[in-house]
Amino acid sequence: MGVRVASNALLSFFRSKSKLLLPTNPCPLLPALAARPLSSPPCPPPVPSTRTRTPLEKQFDSWIDRLRPGFSPADVDTALRAQADPDLALDIFRWASHRRGYRHTAAVYHTMLQIAVSGRRFHQAEGLLEEVLSGACPDPDLPLFNAMVRFCCSRKHLFSLAFDVFKKMQRSSCKPSIETYSMLLAALVGRFHQPNVSFVYLHAVRSLVRQMKASGVIPDTYALNLIIKAYSKCLEMEDAVRVYKEMGLYGCEPNEYTFGYLAKGLCEKGRIEQGVGFYREMRERGLVPTKSVYMVLVCSLSLERRFVEAIDVMRDMLGNSMVPDLLTYRTLLESLCREGKANEAFQLLEELRNADGSMDDRMYSNLLDGLHWLCQ
Repeated sequence: MGVRVASNALLSFFRSKSKLLLPTNPCPLLPALAARPLSSPPCPPPVPSTRTRTPLEKQFDSWIDRLRPGFSPADVDTALRAQADPDLALDIFRWASHRRGYRHTAAVYHTMLQIAVSGRRFHQAEGLLEEVLSGACPDPDLPLFNAMVRFCCSRKHLFSLAFDVFKKMQRSSCKPSIETYSMLLAALVGRFHQPNVSFVYLHAVRSLVRQMKASGVIPDTYALNLIIKAYSKCLEMEDAVRVYKEMGLYGCEPNEYTFGYLAKGLCEKGRIEQGVGFYREMRERGLVPTKSVYMVLVCSLSLERRFVEAIDVMRDMLGNSMVPDLLTYRTLLESLCREGKANEAFQLLEELRNADGSMDDRMYSNLLDGLHWLCQ
């Protein structure tokens, strides 16, 4: 009984305290809110951004404003050519490609590819190539195809992609030109390093030549020189000489590179007399061989013990401000010693030492020590 009385007393105490703590109308806004219809609260006014726009963003917005609705590919091409910043040009190019009813033409892709390559945006340039190959450009033309091949040939890891572009050209209405074939031939010949690899790429060269002739493309001197160089590097000298003889049929005139490839290849093949013959014809025409051709001729003649001709070629080389390397000097001088002409070798060495710019003191000492050791 006492416990019940105590509980009632405590309950009365807490009720009295709650009346003191809570107001009579705990939320006077409730009636007003209840009278209003249910709706979302009003949005606060937007806070203006305090970030400063970059000059690139300002230029982008300015050019976008100029491209009014209904702009043409020619308008986009003009806008791209006007940009000094390749990144800004890429932004405009991408923005335009997402506009409804618009599609980039071959001329626009060509312009964008040139800007990306010249601006060294190679990753973006590769993306443009992939777009064209996948069909994003409706009708690629010859300038675009050639620009794609040129870019692929300039990047070693895109070598195989250049031939993918070439195959797409053949399947399209746009046929490869002599420029296309020349770029592909140069890329192939540039990989002629080791003999076993060179023969593999020589098959590709032969295939390109057959396709070029079948398509009616007339080669020029540059393309024919590349073909002669390919054959000469593989020592297929019969084919190289045959191409040389065909040059007149195409109205092409051989130059110093034509004769140089033939002379060097024939000497390396062991056909020294023919190689020297092309060298002499070249000099009669007033053409000057390259340094490598000179050195091959000197070494080949020295090993054949044709020392008078070897010395004449070497003097001709020095007269054209080209200096042989240590191996070429050593081949000539040591060949003289082995043939019992040590005095001539030492005299020639002294003559070369006194000639302006023919050798430095270190090279002279190496050659002199070698002759003394050989003549012991």
